[in-house]
Amino acid sequence: MKKLLMVLLALTVVFSFAACKTEGNENKEPSILEGSLEDILAKIYETADLEESDKNFIKEGLQTQEIPADNTKYFLGKEGMEFEEAIASEPIMSPGAYSLCLVRVKEGTDIEQMKKDIKENVDPMKWICVGVDKENVIVDSIDDVIFLVMSNTNAQQMHEAFLALKD
Repeated sequence: MKKLLMVLLALTVVFSFAACKTEGNENKEPSILEGSLEDILAKIYETADLEESDKNFIKEGLQTQEIPADNTKYFLGKEGMEFEEAIASEPIMSPGAYSLCLVRVKEGTDIEQMKKDIKENVDPMKWICVGVDKENVIVDSIDDVIFLVMSNTNAQQMHEAFLALKD
């Protein structure tokens, strides 16, 4: 009797998963960047080829925060940008300028236009008394995740670590 009950319970679970399957995703390619934006950020920081002092700064000097939909101008350069979720990793307190943002766009978003809007509008001088040279502002994407980094010291290393997530 217990075995029959266990088999029926197992079948119920299997059929409930099948019933909850989202329609229309059969042909959709799986995203390369699975997981939360925090997980993706952690992978970037793990794999970036950095000096030891920069690694320590990342561990102890940065905070990660959600980018609120009503404050996209400060982080991404333009008001009213719509997205699924977005985070920013910035110094808690530092004399240097640094920002790394990840944005997961909504399905159907023109990601190339959104990247262009960020690149053209983000303010590399948003910090008091310090800023980032324009050539050290990098905007790129993989799948539905936009990457923005502004840093005079390690922008290229962070970008390379982001691109390595494709592999």
